[in-house]
Amino acid sequence: MWKKKYSEEQIIRVLKEVESGLKVAEVCRNHGISDVTYYNWKSKYSGLSISELRRLKALEEENRRLKNIVAEQALDIRALKEINGKNF
Repeated sequence: MWKKKYSEEQIIRVLKEVESGLKVAEVCRNHGISDVTYYNWKSKYSGLSISELRRLKALEEENRRLKNIVAEQALDIRALKEINGKNF
């Protein structure tokens, strides 16, 4: 059994349909998802707009990139300390 892959934009649109007044069971049936999936999405994406979600993804990517830079610098510093420690 394979599961459908929904983008974050599609998930937010599904959540907005329920917020607009449709019943949860009806929306879930229309999109082919279970109630549990809907409530998991709601707990994760509730209150986000599509633009906020895109900004969040961009910030997460920038954070990941900066963490990699810091890790590389820490390795360089450790290597330099080892080299300087052996010379004295």
